[in-house]
Amino acid sequence: MWNPERPFGISFEPMFGKLYEAVTGHPHTEFRFVEGETLFSTNTEVAVTCILYLTIIFGGQYLLKNRKPFKLDLLFKLHNIFLTLISLGLLVLILENIIPIYARGGLLYAICDDSAWTQRLELLYYLNYLVKYYELVDTIFLVMKKKKLEFLHYYHHSLTMVLCYSQLVGRTSVSWIPITLNLIVHVLMYYYYYRATSGARIWWKKYLTTMQITQFVLDLGFVYFCTYTYVAYNHFPSLPNMGTCSGTIGAALFGCALLSSYLVLFISFFKKTYKKPAIKAKKN
Repeated sequence: MWNPERPFGISFEPMFGKLYEAVTGHPHTEFRFVEGETLFSTNTEVAVTCILYLTIIFGGQYLLKNRKPFKLDLLFKLHNIFLTLISLGLLVLILENIIPIYARGGLLYAICDDSAWTQRLELLYYLNYLVKYYELVDTIFLVMKKKKLEFLHYYHHSLTMVLCYSQLVGRTSVSWIPITLNLIVHVLMYYYYYRATSGARIWWKKYLTTMQITQFVLDLGFVYFCTYTYVAYNHFPSLPNMGTCSGTIGAALFGCALLSSYLVLFISFFKKTYKKPAIKAKKN
């Protein structure tokens, strides 16, 4: 019989704990995200990283405009397989923690209750946040290979890092929804890039963008609900609501606004990339 307390039949946390302690020298059970003390836990660090990122990619484009593209296939393959595996590992560990919480208290409890923000999940959310810094290397590869830089690409990469930071500071229990959906997409996306660099023709490339759009629709359904019930309960109690929801209102509103912009931009990208050829074909 399936046990939601051990959703995968075995526990991955002991293995993760040993790896974490081997790397950091500290037990994973001692981690706390402390604003101003933990690495990359200040507005200044996040802002400086964003500025450096934009400076490097646009400065790199300028410096390399008269040079031939670099051939970085091996490095790019290693980069993508690493991100595939790290995304899969984080996904499994987060699900291992969130499934028991959901099973014990239900969906509303899992997305809104203060107790759904646990020490274990905080550590995993923080590690996911750190991965967003490494993912900025995606753009450096594009610059060195002299590929076109879409606004959506660098907007999404830089601000997703900011989004993860804002939710750590704001301690929004609903964070696991966008994070797990994003990790699912990233497992497939980085695996696609790994295979494509190897010369494979992947028939489901188009559906990656569809998955991203679906991801943002689901994200928005949850974050708008959580934000609404928080605001209604705390400021307009005469409105129907499901009680308060954990996290700060600033983090919630930023998440709503940014994820809404992602949805609009990804739909626009999908139309531009996949719809125009079909229209031209009909005209011919």
